[in-house]
Amino acid sequence: MTLEGRFDEAVGVIRVGGDARQRYHDSRGYGYPLEGNEIALAPVEAAHLLYRGDLGAVVTESGERLEFRSFMAREPGAKFGVRFLVYADLRERGFYLSPAREPWVDPPDGEVDFAVFPRGKGPGDGEIEYALRVLGERTDVPSAELEAGVLAIVDEESEITYFEVSERDPSGSSTAALPEGCDADLLEDRVVVWEPPLELYERGFYGQPLEGREYDEPTLQCSLLEAASLAERGVIDLKPETVRKRGREVEGERFVRRLAVYTALRERDVVPKTGYKFGADFRTYADVESVENLGHSELLIRVHPADHVFEPRDLALDVRLAHGVRKTMVFALVSDDGTIDWWSIERLTP
Repeated sequence: MTLEGRFDEAVGVIRVGGDARQRYHDSRGYGYPLEGNEIALAPVEAAHLLYRGDLGAVVTESGERLEFRSFMAREPGAKFGVRFLVYADLRERGFYLSPAREPWVDPPDGEVDFAVFPRGKGPGDGEIEYALRVLGERTDVPSAELEAGVLAIVDEESEITYFEVSERDPSGSSTAALPEGCDADLLEDRVVVWEPPLELYERGFYGQPLEGREYDEPTLQCSLLEAASLAERGVIDLKPETVRKRGREVEGERFVRRLAVYTALRERDVVPKTGYKFGADFRTYADVESVENLGHSELLIRVHPADHVFEPRDLALDVRLAHGVRKTMVFALVSDDGTIDWWSIERLTP
């Protein structure tokens, strides 16, 4: 016998009696138990049972009998349409999931729509595989709302892309002895270092040889970021404030943020180089022993102010690009006081 539910609109749940607990909750993880065998379903859970034909109808308090089409047309709750698409997709992939709020589950921190349980487990097992937030492609994400978990972004054609968001702690083992007081000239938007020791390039991976690949003792062309870092350490005979001033003249406050990230990476024994060819601020090398035996860079880093607002379309572009060149996309969010929050975002196939 197909059961029907009663829409308790004051609470925002659909109550289902009969043997609903055994049929829906205990065996398939829908809803939460009430008294006896009755359960309460969230609208998205009820919609999925209607869609599958496992629930006959939802009856409103006014006596209107809603089947799947009419229930969906009511769109009960904010962003109901995109949430249903994600819910149905994950169910089809073999996951049980529930709204990320009490009394379904002990809710995860942050802006979370669904608690997704490991395959083969349900709400009573106390494990959450993904804390998942659902967005439409036109919903921007302020950086302050980033949380470790999963973003499910639904585009205008109802395709779903999953992104795993996690805090990152870039670190490496790239160390090289640095010289002192090398002659250097400040040009318009770069610095030339004259007659530096070979190790500054080959072990420290600073700059690019003016002579190209055919060099014995390279003359180095350095970016303003590299030069500011070297000047601060006394490696070149330019005043740090002079180089920083030129950097601000060339690219404004963006230079200040990028220099903060560049400096932090070098302090973590990571070598940052320009990410221009990849549309990023930096590509990074964690373990540089020599330029001759240089491996592939691991991360692409894009630098933003701490109050940056992400557009899902741009986010997808960055992550897709990094994935296509076998790297991980990391966003460095720089506060006015120089504090940096590091977030990696990667494509996920649940």
